[in-house]
Amino acid sequence: MFIGVGVWRVTHPAHPALPLIVGVDDDTLKWTPFPLTVVRRQQSVGANAVRVWVPWHGEIAPTTVRRVELSRAETAARRTTVVLAVFGFGAQTPTAAWQQTRFCGYARAALALVPDARAVVVWNEANSRTYWRGTPAQYESLLARCYDQLHSRRVQVLDSTASGHDPIAFIDGVALAYRTSGRTQPLVDGFGHNPYPLTPTEPPSAVHRGDFVGEGDYPRLVSALRVFGRLPSIWYLEDGFQTTEITPAQQAQDVAAAIGIAVCQPLVHAFFNFELVDERRAAGWHSGLIWRGGRRKPAAAAFASAPRRCRP
Repeated sequence: MFIGVGVWRVTHPAHPALPLIVGVDDDTLKWTPFPLTVVRRQQSVGANAVRVWVPWHGEIAPTTVRRVELSRAETAARRTTVVLAVFGFGAQTPTAAWQQTRFCGYARAALALVPDARAVVVWNEANSRTYWRGTPAQYESLLARCYDQLHSRRVQVLDSTASGHDPIAFIDGVALAYRTSGRTQPLVDGFGHNPYPLTPTEPPSAVHRGDFVGEGDYPRLVSALRVFGRLPSIWYLEDGFQTTEITPAQQAQDVAAAIGIAVCQPLVHAFFNFELVDERRAAGWHSGLIWRGGRRKPAAAAFASAPRRCRP
């Protein structure tokens, strides 16, 4: 989920009439000297966007290896919509002012190497201790520092939270910190959410109570954001259904349903499937549209044929 509305003064209003951006989370293009081959593969299953991870481990600027990866992302960005997600893990959480300054400078340097990127995500799943071991107030501080360096008329700045770990309470904490800070400039341009299901077998439309916010809980998410005033666009940055837990046929059904739901949620602007290809590790993620050996799953066709506009 992304954080920000009205009180955080979102600068880009939602455009529900636009077709849904449908993409994949896929780092493959970073690892090949032929990134457009990967882009064509993504587009062959109907993906018109890709989120690319830019790891951060405390560096001041991208390393030589990272610069090569980012140059490949820029090549891709000339043919598809590229979203850069800059983040580390819990141990790298930038909570001190000097750490946040370093992180935002790193993100700015990365974005400068991909001038055709559409958006940049500041950290990942900030309500999960796997990625963020600071407070909501410290995340608010990071967003404020980075927004001032990253935002432009061309690039949207996004934040990110997960469906678990009480995202609404986290949003409330960030909003409180924002009000207390006295800041008048925005924190973000859009709000990102990773609406993974609570259990592998539940449908994307499942409605929950308590501290979990899945795709079927969209009204509750919008209600939480409404207290800030003007409603923003929402980007579903990650979602996926693993074929180690359900059948390939069920995955196809769930992928189609998830996109069908997102496209009719007026504020939702994007949906990304995690990932394009299954991971090699048995314990890794297997929610890709393509088997590790290269054969397409039934979900690939479902992903490609899912509607990009709401059909009443």
